[in-house]
Amino acid sequence: MKNIAFDNDKYLKMQSEHILERISHFGSRLYLEFGGKLFDDYHASRVLPGFQPDSKLKMLLELKDQAEMVIVISAQDIEKSKMRSDLGITYDVDVLRLIDAFRDCGLYVGSVVISQYENQTAADAFKKLLENLGIHVYLHYVIKGYPNNVPLIVSDEGYGKNEYIETSRPLVVVTAPGPGSGKMATCLSQLYHDHKRGIKAGYAKFETFPIWNLPLKHPVNLAYEAATADLNDINMIDPFHLEAYGETTVNYNRDVEIFPVLNAIFERLLGKSPYKSPTDMGVNMAGNCIINDEAAICASQDEIIRRFYQAKVDEKKGTADASVIEKLEVIMAQANVSAECRVCVKAAISKAEETNAPALAIELPDGTIVTGKTSSLLGASSAALLNALKTLGHIHDDIPLISPNIIEPIQRLKVNSLGNHNPRLHTDEVLIALAIAATTNPVSHLALQQLEKLKDCEAHSSVILSQVDANTFRKLKINLTCEPQYQTKKLYHK
Repeated sequence: MKNIAFDNDKYLKMQSEHILERISHFGSRLYLEFGGKLFDDYHASRVLPGFQPDSKLKMLLELKDQAEMVIVISAQDIEKSKMRSDLGITYDVDVLRLIDAFRDCGLYVGSVVISQYENQTAADAFKKLLENLGIHVYLHYVIKGYPNNVPLIVSDEGYGKNEYIETSRPLVVVTAPGPGSGKMATCLSQLYHDHKRGIKAGYAKFETFPIWNLPLKHPVNLAYEAATADLNDINMIDPFHLEAYGETTVNYNRDVEIFPVLNAIFERLLGKSPYKSPTDMGVNMAGNCIINDEAAICASQDEIIRRFYQAKVDEKKGTADASVIEKLEVIMAQANVSAECRVCVKAAISKAEETNAPALAIELPDGTIVTGKTSSLLGASSAALLNALKTLGHIHDDIPLISPNIIEPIQRLKVNSLGNHNPRLHTDEVLIALAIAATTNPVSHLALQQLEKLKDCEAHSSVILSQVDANTFRKLKINLTCEPQYQTKKLYHK
């Protein structure tokens, strides 16, 4: 069982108070940049056990009558089909999911901004799709020399070329599917346009990571670097804060680089900047709510290793390059961990070598390791899941949970009617079969009741899993990693 590292109730109270305080500092409109995931921040919940993924949403709902949502997505991310690894969907699909989720909660979604636009074909297609769905879409363009050429940026040829986002509420929450989408640039562009229209507006930043009042090389902050390794984000001491206050705080390179631009904009628009440093811009209270630093360190070290394995798989798939892996190796060294520290890895590889076939290992909450091997009926992932449920339910290993009489008809259906070449049951199929068996078999019912106990377990596969199996592990909240190799030498993998 993982130790709790974070006091979520304290966080909700402190964070809400600071956001409300910041809103009161500005005039008729505040652009509040929401960094990270707004209502499903699983990265934060993994590195800070006790942090609830929807904490930010709970705070925002208290202000929903004053707020509207603006979602930003980079045209470059649309073009390269960038994925949200925790959900297994592309950023453009996630925009649609976010709109639905915000609306279901009663939050008003005003528009979508496509940033870094350079006539990308995929971006044009996505814009058309959104507009056909009745969503207002605005284009923001690439600015040459950004972020250093301040005179150009703060001009009609810079931010002035961006389309002005029509908003109707005093609190404009600017969010995105992931980092590097262009949220801050969208906010600054709006400040420029508002000033030209005589509208008094302000800007503030709500970013969970890096945590400004933790040490630079604290594993929690290093885990953030690992999560954004493909963006070349680097945590660094905030030099502006150090100069202004003599206090060492942590920020990241993009905020430090953009700060002179933000200062220049405020000085041109207001005559004086309200902020002396990037740290000043933020309202993040997460660092004050860590109650078990050792638990946070252990959880963050685990996350860094998982990110390393994911990058290795991405490289195999052709969606990441060697430089990302090299950066993650440096981060692992800084966090004093290695891939060998992941306990379930050795067990999965040993079982694969023993059986000469794909295998998977799961580390249960009490540290017990269970494995699954490939058989004629089940794939390794399915076998490992069933073995884990047996162990959690204290069911003897010799007792079958699903009768072959249930499995074999499903196999025939897959091969004879649905055209599958692989008759073995995937994880979703085996769980459906288990649910059917549980209607008449009390032992199967007992096993099915153990599913929730798999949340936050660690798992490793000796091969890259199919998307179906990977999605099942994700839905069960099992932290999965894979060896960067396919089961077969085929060029096409579903």
